[in-house]
Amino acid sequence: MKQKLTCHCGAVELRVEFKHGLKSAHRCTCSFCRRRGALSAAVAYPDGLEIVKGADKLTLYQFNTHAAEHYFCSICGNYTHHRRRSNPNEYGVNVGAIDGVDPSKIENPPWMDGVNHPSDE
Repeated sequence: MKQKLTCHCGAVELRVEFKHGLKSAHRCTCSFCRRRGALSAAVAYPDGLEIVKGADKLTLYQFNTHAAEHYFCSICGNYTHHRRRSNPNEYGVNVGAIDGVDPSKIENPPWMDGVNHPSDE
Protein backbone atom coordinates (compact mmCIF):
# COMPACT_ATOMS: atom_id res chain seq x y z
CA MET A 1 0.00 0.00 0.00
CA LYS A 2 1.43 3.37 -1.01
CA GLN A 3 1.45 6.21 1.50
CA LYS A 4 1.67 9.97 1.06
CA LEU A 5 4.74 11.83 2.31
CA THR A 6 5.04 15.62 2.20
CA CYS A 7 7.52 18.25 3.24
CA HIS A 8 6.44 20.81 5.84
CA CYS A 9 5.22 23.45 3.36
CA GLY A 10 3.59 20.92 0.98
CA ALA A 11 5.67 21.89 -2.07
CA VAL A 12 7.10 18.33 -2.28
CA GLU A 13 4.89 15.25 -2.25
CA LEU A 14 5.99 11.63 -2.56
CA ARG A 15 4.16 8.33 -2.69
CA VAL A 16 6.09 5.60 -0.91
CA GLU A 17 5.66 1.89 -0.46
CA PHE A 18 7.64 0.20 2.28
CA LYS A 19 9.51 -3.05 1.81
CA HIS A 20 8.71 -4.22 5.35
CA GLY A 21 6.22 -1.66 6.60
CA LEU A 22 7.54 0.54 9.36
CA LYS A 23 9.44 -2.44 10.82
CA SER A 24 12.49 -1.06 9.03
CA ALA A 25 12.28 2.28 10.87
CA HIS A 26 15.58 3.16 12.51
CA ARG A 27 17.93 5.94 13.53
CA CYS A 28 21.55 6.35 12.46
CA THR A 29 24.66 7.47 14.36
CA CYS A 30 26.50 9.08 11.43
CA SER A 31 27.35 12.76 11.85
CA PHE A 32 24.64 13.87 9.45
CA CYS A 33 21.74 11.69 10.63
CA ARG A 34 22.58 12.33 14.27
CA ARG A 35 22.16 16.06 13.68
CA ARG A 36 19.07 15.63 11.52
CA GLY A 37 17.39 13.41 14.12
CA ALA A 38 14.83 11.91 11.76
CA LEU A 39 13.57 8.37 11.97
CA SER A 40 13.87 6.75 8.54
CA ALA A 41 12.38 3.62 6.97
CA ALA A 42 13.31 1.68 3.84
CA VAL A 43 11.51 1.75 0.52
CA ALA A 44 12.55 -0.18 -2.59
CA TYR A 45 14.07 1.72 -5.50
CA PRO A 46 12.77 2.64 -7.98
CA ASP A 47 9.23 1.28 -7.59
CA GLY A 48 8.75 2.15 -3.92
CA LEU A 49 9.21 5.90 -4.29
CA GLU A 50 7.40 8.25 -6.66
CA ILE A 51 7.80 12.02 -6.68
CA VAL A 52 4.22 13.22 -7.21
CA LYS A 53 5.02 16.93 -7.16
CA GLY A 54 7.84 19.30 -6.38
CA ALA A 55 10.80 17.51 -8.02
CA ASP A 56 12.03 20.96 -9.02
CA LYS A 57 11.87 22.02 -5.35
CA LEU A 58 14.14 19.23 -4.09
CA THR A 59 17.71 20.06 -3.15
CA LEU A 60 20.44 17.42 -3.05
CA TYR A 61 23.06 17.30 -0.29
CA GLN A 62 26.04 14.95 -0.33
CA PHE A 63 29.06 14.73 1.97
CA ASN A 64 32.19 12.67 2.61
CA THR A 65 32.18 9.93 -0.09
CA HIS A 66 29.31 11.59 -2.02
CA ALA A 67 27.71 8.17 -2.42
CA ALA A 68 24.52 8.82 -0.44
CA GLU A 69 22.01 11.36 -1.79
CA HIS A 70 20.04 13.35 0.80
CA TYR A 71 17.02 15.31 -0.47
CA PHE A 72 15.36 18.34 1.12
CA CYS A 73 12.65 20.80 0.17
CA SER A 74 14.39 23.98 -1.00
CA ILE A 75 11.54 26.08 0.42
CA CYS A 76 11.00 24.77 3.98
CA GLY A 77 14.22 22.75 4.39
CA ASN A 78 12.40 19.57 5.42
CA TYR A 79 14.28 16.30 4.81
CA THR A 80 12.10 14.01 2.70
CA HIS A 81 14.28 11.07 1.62
CA HIS A 82 17.74 9.78 0.81
CA ARG A 83 19.30 7.19 -1.46
CA ARG A 84 21.41 4.94 0.68
CA ARG A 85 25.15 4.58 0.47
CA SER A 86 25.04 1.04 1.85
CA ASN A 87 22.41 -0.04 -0.69
CA PRO A 88 21.87 2.28 -3.68
CA ASN A 89 18.86 0.11 -4.62
CA GLU A 90 17.03 1.43 -1.57
CA TYR A 91 15.77 4.76 -0.31
CA GLY A 92 15.25 5.84 3.25
CA VAL A 93 12.33 8.19 3.87
CA ASN A 94 11.50 10.56 6.72
CA VAL A 95 8.93 8.68 8.81
CA GLY A 96 7.79 11.95 10.41
CA ALA A 97 6.77 13.31 7.00
CA ILE A 98 4.35 10.46 6.24
CA ASP A 99 0.72 11.51 6.51
CA GLY A 100 -0.97 9.94 9.52
CA VAL A 101 2.20 8.48 11.06
CA ASP A 102 3.43 9.60 14.47
CA PRO A 103 7.07 8.51 14.78
CA SER A 104 6.91 8.83 18.58
CA LYS A 105 4.56 5.81 18.57
CA ILE A 106 7.28 3.55 17.10
CA GLU A 107 8.73 1.90 20.18
CA ASN A 108 12.48 1.56 20.55
CA PRO A 109 13.59 1.95 16.94
CA PRO A 110 17.05 0.43 16.52
CA TRP A 111 20.16 2.55 15.95
CA MET A 112 22.33 1.80 12.93
CA ASP A 113 26.08 2.31 13.34
CA GLY A 114 26.67 4.93 10.66
CA VAL A 115 29.95 6.05 12.23
CA ASN A 116 31.45 2.65 11.42
CA HIS A 117 29.77 2.28 8.04
CA PRO A 118 30.04 -1.17 6.38
CA SER A 119 31.14 0.47 3.12
CA ASP A 120 34.23 1.84 4.89
CA GLU A 121 35.67 -1.62 5.56
